[in-house]
Amino acid sequence: MTTTVPQVFSFHEFAGVAEAVADHVVHAQNNALEEKEKPLSSSSACQGTANGNNYGFVGGSAMYNQSNAALSPQQVVKSNSTRSLRNGSISQSSKGKKTKERRFKIAISGGSLIQVLHEGLLKRSDVQWGKWDIYFADERLVPFKSNESNYGQAKRQIFDLIDTDKYGKPNVHHINESLIGEPQECADDYEKILIKGFAGRDSVKLPMFDLLLLGCAPDGHIASLYPNFQESLRERFAWVIPVTNAPSGPSDRVSLTIPVICHSHQVTFVVEGSTKAPVVKTIMERPEKGLPSSIVNEGAAGRVSWFVDDDALTDVMVSKKKYKFLVSDPNASQDT
Repeated sequence: MTTTVPQVFSFHEFAGVAEAVADHVVHAQNNALEEKEKPLSSSSACQGTANGNNYGFVGGSAMYNQSNAALSPQQVVKSNSTRSLRNGSISQSSKGKKTKERRFKIAISGGSLIQVLHEGLLKRSDVQWGKWDIYFADERLVPFKSNESNYGQAKRQIFDLIDTDKYGKPNVHHINESLIGEPQECADDYEKILIKGFAGRDSVKLPMFDLLLLGCAPDGHIASLYPNFQESLRERFAWVIPVTNAPSGPSDRVSLTIPVICHSHQVTFVVEGSTKAPVVKTIMERPEKGLPSSIVNEGAAGRVSWFVDDDALTDVMVSKKKYKFLVSDPNASQDT
């Protein structure tokens, strides 16, 4: 069994997941917009093991031996490559900092998760879309018109269907489509977008999403982080990395890194189907195998939730809970 057991919410049928996930998202939205953001304490460690290789992140800062020379956001953004960020922090004096409008910062992946959000969120009347900053946990380097583009899929199934006159328009941060032929350049460019959105005038070594939503593929990859791609799983300094020669789907991708995922206020996995049962069993019962999800379960301990149907939990030894709805919405059924 995993030494750090996440919250696992089970559903008899996957149809109940969409409404529960939507409630979970709106609850995270309300917390972000109504409460002052509290950083992780210095004792909160983001640690994991990938096939016996230990690494850790404390208080959002990578624990490494190199000296950390401070870089200003302006220096980083003006740089030809954000790789210099990986050797230090982004910092600028916060004197005279003005209070900013509170925003809900969320990162999403693609695949079936987009359909879950389509079904759950679009019918609700309490989604404050105009206060959302939406990022992507990963992206396939294909044209946006492709069905394999995470942004393209989300745009067609969610963003284009929002009643913006009533609920406002979210800020959507996607990759530069013109860079899909250059994985490293595309990753560096998206990292600059994250720097602009999260670094601001504060000292920031890692972005902190209010909520990060992920799926999990049958082969165990999350976002575009694959098992046995140890270079990607060991990355400590970059916020965004290129992934080339991916073993499934489009071969070229960009992805948020393990430290960024672990540093989120909440990390939520949405998984369904009997084809996922074997990998879910390994994730929950054999963390020493070093699958990406197991690393996140350990690294973001206490902040990880799984929304899973019963088929995906077949023969999995893990404590399951029934989801209790936290936000009342007149347009949303509360039956799971």
